Amino acid sequence: MPEKSDVRLLLPASMTGHVSRRLFLGGLLGAGATAALAACSTGSGSGGSGGSGELNIYTWGEYDDPDVLSAFTKEAGPKITIDSYGSNQEMIAKLVAAAGTSGYDICLPTHQYIPQMAASDLLEELDLDKIPNFSNVDPAYIDQSFDPGNKYSVPKAWGSTGYAYDTTAIPRELTSWADFWEVAQNEASGSLSLLEDPGELAYAYFFANGIDPLTTDEGHLEEYRKFIVEKIAPHVQTFESYPGASITGNARILAMAFNGDARAGILENEDPDRWRYVTPSEGGNLWQDNWVIVKGAPNVDAAHEFINYVLDPEVSLKELLYIGYHTGIKDIEQAAIDAGAELPELIFFTPEQTEKLVFAELNEAEQAYVDIYDELTASAGQ
Repeated sequence: MPEKSDVRLLLPASMTGHVSRRLFLGGLLGAGATAALAACSTGSGSGGSGGSGELNIYTWGEYDDPDVLSAFTKEAGPKITIDSYGSNQEMIAKLVAAAGTSGYDICLPTHQYIPQMAASDLLEELDLDKIPNFSNVDPAYIDQSFDPGNKYSVPKAWGSTGYAYDTTAIPRELTSWADFWEVAQNEASGSLSLLEDPGELAYAYFFANGIDPLTTDEGHLEEYRKFIVEKIAPHVQTFESYPGASITGNARILAMAFNGDARAGILENEDPDRWRYVTPSEGGNLWQDNWVIVKGAPNVDAAHEFINYVLDPEVSLKELLYIGYHTGIKDIEQAAIDAGAELPELIFFTPEQTEKLVFAELNEAEQAYVDIYDELTASAGQ
């Protein structure tokens, strides 16, 4: 008889099966809800879990290794309940409506939403003294402009956006966003997958044309609208939040994708060499998801203890190997390679690539992105 699990999953019916951590990230719901690594570890600690001896985590689907969650319960005591959301906006709306009574202890907002959540009194301030493993985080991923001093958040994972293509249909080498848009109108016409994310599509156009991806210039936005609606829409086969499944099944020729999702799709393909992932030469959107403690959390001590636990280098490595995204821990790239991580180039970026990645921001262009996206989806395939 199998051992009863201490982890409960409360997934919406629409999210059963393989669900991407990046599902609907960005403005889709509208602009609203404006040496050895082990040697580095300080351990998870044995402090009290506080509250009810439980821990309620509100997060993206398929975004934690179940073995890690179970191990935390066995080592520290609190039983974990996982509830999932499909977008930052959905998560924020639920917390706002609950007004501190949601019952959640931890959630995982993307970086650009943290200032808004803090200003709306949706977050508890962290006690970093209770998170000694915070010292294991690479300084490159802390003290960011969206949360100076990590008053409210610590990194969970980060990644970016590029695209994957079927080399049997497109034998030439593609390297840029300019290549992506050109092939979309030619070899990949009718077999093109775009992300269900208004902001990501806009960024890809701006990068390809040497425009600041965070532009709010009305002229730039109008040029983007004309391009995406008039030139790209006729060639689109589908919009996908998680194109990995299509990559696995060779259902598309060209698919815009987040690096971890593309990697999973390629690895699951019976012929992984058939597909190639591109980190575009012009740059790309950079996102970072972060552990935060929800305002009114009933189990604050357990929340701190869990965050500390997952920042243990050995635990973080397990998480990285499961989700396929960089977790921001010092020296974790070499540890992942030593552990046999497949396609590490789809997890880790070179310094030259990283320099060209730009943190997404909420700005005055958000509603324009959504309006253009709606026009695009209404025109696609015609």
